[in-house]
Amino acid sequence: MKKIIGLDLGDAWVGVAASDFLKIAAKPLKTFATADFDKGLLVLLAQEPIEAVVVGLPITIGGGSDSDQTKKIRAEAVRLEKLAIDAGFTELRWVLWDERLSSKRAAALNKGPLSKEEKLMQHAKAAAFVLQNYLDHLSMMSS
Repeated sequence: MKKIIGLDLGDAWVGVAASDFLKIAAKPLKTFATADFDKGLLVLLAQEPIEAVVVGLPITIGGGSDSDQTKKIRAEAVRLEKLAIDAGFTELRWVLWDERLSSKRAAALNKGPLSKEEKLMQHAKAAAFVLQNYLDHLSMMSS
């Protein structure tokens, strides 16, 4: 059995979450500096049995249309997919998934001031919200 990972791609940070092997629950995993993420992704793909990568897509709340950030994330997802394929990870499925409000939901979990590590984990928590939404969708589709 393989896991699914979720990504919350940002300008400075990339949050990563992973599912369990049953694909029921998402758990925040790690936050990478964007500049270090290519290497981090390849290490993760080599260490974990992964079947799919779910990339949070920031669709605008008002009209559900593409913003400049949406276009940027689409391009980055394509670049990361190519990076993975070039490294030999050709069997991965790549999915763009609506991430609206995931960062706000992650921030709402906080009670009081956060340490630097807790602030960094916010990105991984946002990735977990995106991934959990996708896992819930998969579960409903299979019922």
